[in-house]
Amino acid sequence: MTRSHPRQPSQRTLRVGELIRHALADILTRGHIRSPLLDSASLTVTAVDVSPDLKNATAYVMPLGGQGAQTAEKELNRLSGAIRGELGRAIALKYTPSLRFRLDRTFDEADRIESLLRSKPVRRDLTEDGDEDLG
Repeated sequence: MTRSHPRQPSQRTLRVGELIRHALADILTRGHIRSPLLDSASLTVTAVDVSPDLKNATAYVMPLGGQGAQTAEKELNRLSGAIRGELGRAIALKYTPSLRFRLDRTFDEADRIESLLRSKPVRRDLTEDGDEDLG
């Protein structure tokens, strides 16, 4: 799932992104990184975009329930060097990419679209005669 690259990513960058996503999820859930701000957060790594040269990666994260999202993002970016070191020990790549963390906004966008689809004007347009209830 690409979020920032205008071009279609190659199979190689997709594979590396998925490898990094799994490794980051493991690093964050096993407590390899110590931070009081992250200790209570249950973080999900939803996707990782990797640059074509494999030297930079953007990890999209979201705390469970969305609570403390901005705090978690800032803390992950502050600790990105330590996380990168753990990542280098966890995966076998020639270069461990620099990491940047961003909040995953796709859930917010999905909620917005769902809300639009449930609005009266759209519901009316989606029914055949305009009087049916879509439930």
